[in-house]
Amino acid sequence: MQQSLDDDLLFLVYDVARLMRVRADQHAREMGMTRAQWVVLVWLERKPGITQNELASLVEVEPITIARLVDRLEARGVVERRHDPKDRRVRRLHLTKAAEPLLAVVHEYRRDSHVVLTEGVVAADLKRIIAGLATMKSNLLDEKRDSAEAV
Repeated sequence: MQQSLDDDLLFLVYDVARLMRVRADQHAREMGMTRAQWVVLVWLERKPGITQNELASLVEVEPITIARLVDRLEARGVVERRHDPKDRRVRRLHLTKAAEPLLAVVHEYRRDSHVVLTEGVVAADLKRIIAGLATMKSNLLDEKRDSAEAV
């Protein structure tokens, strides 16, 4: 028996993620930014002083992609590269004060999106959904680690 696409977990998760990305892209464009730039700002807020390579790993893109994103954000005056005091070859990424209003908009967008996304979902169900998705993520990460170890 063929399952409806609306009931198929893989299609549903993919579609929800895609719709969230499209919506975020639209809002980021309204600010003259990209969703990728938003992601960089949020990660730098959470982990100030990380390197571009560390950031690339977190965002799961190539280091050259991060370099270009940081270049644009640096030109906008919201990110700065600082030399690592222990290793002058290493440059650490930091937000500037100019990033604060942008982050405020990003956080407001995230709050609004949470409201839209969870409208009509009972709090207890939301907890179960989050726990289930966290388990699925862990399963996939474990599988990735197991595959890497087998090589």
